[in-house]
Amino acid sequence: MKYFKIPFLVVWRLWFYILMFSTIIIMLPFLLVLTSHEKYYPVFWKMVRAWSFILIYGMGFRLKVEREQHIEKNKSYMFIANHASMLDPWVMIVLSKNPIVFVGKKELVKIPVFGFFYKKVVIMVDRDSTTSRKRVYEMAKKKLQNGTSVGIFPEGLVPEESITLSPFKNGAFSLAIEYGIPIVPQVYYDGKRFFSWNFYKGGPGTFRVKQCSFIETKNIDLEDRKELKEAAYNVIYNELIHDKKYMDDTYKK
Repeated sequence: MKYFKIPFLVVWRLWFYILMFSTIIIMLPFLLVLTSHEKYYPVFWKMVRAWSFILIYGMGFRLKVEREQHIEKNKSYMFIANHASMLDPWVMIVLSKNPIVFVGKKELVKIPVFGFFYKKVVIMVDRDSTTSRKRVYEMAKKKLQNGTSVGIFPEGLVPEESITLSPFKNGAFSLAIEYGIPIVPQVYYDGKRFFSWNFYKGGPGTFRVKQCSFIETKNIDLEDRKELKEAAYNVIYNELIHDKKYMDDTYKK
C-alpha cells in the first residue's frame, strides 16, 4: 500500500491547484466587479467564504469546530491563529461571517491570476522593509475604522514543522489595543498532519479547530502590549501542547 501513497499525494496536491484556479476562472467576471470598489467588499466576502468551503471540502477535509465564544454580527475583531498549513487562511475565512481583511506576505502576489485579486483584498507586507510595515499598520487602521475585522497569523511566518509555535510579532496587538477590539485566538490542530508545506505528507481528514474565549483589549494601554501578546501566545500554545494528536505528529521519531 505504501507504494501508492506518494503518487496519491502528488495527484491530491495537484488537485488543490486545479480546484483553486478553475474556481477562480469561473468566478472571474464577478471578482472583477466586486474588487473594483471597496463598497462591494461585504458581497465579495460572501463569495470568498463560499469559495473557501469549496476548497476545504473539495480537498476531502471536514471541519470540526469548537467555539468557547461566538462573534457578533457587524463587529470588528482581531483574528489570530497558529500558522502551519496552506489551508489556514481559508479556514479562518470559513469561521467568520463578518468580513475580514488579511495581512499577508507580498510574495503571493506573483501567483498567476490568484495574485491579481490577492493584492486587491490583502494588505501586503514586506517583512524586510520598515516602510512596508508602517504602511500595513496605517492601512489596517483604515479598515478597522470602516468596521472590518483583521486577520493576522502573528508568528509572521510558517515555522519549521518541529516547532510548536514561533514567537508572535507586535502588530496585531498594537492595532487591537488602539481600537479596543477583542482578540479572537483560533487554534488549528491538524494543519501539519493533513496539509503542511511538505508536498509528500498529508491527506484528507477532519480538521479540528478551536475558537478560544476572546481576549478583551479595552482599557489596556499600549505599554501593556507585551503582556497582551504573551497572554494570546499562551492560549494557543497551551492548547497545542495538550493535544495528543498534535504532539504525536510534531515530535514523532
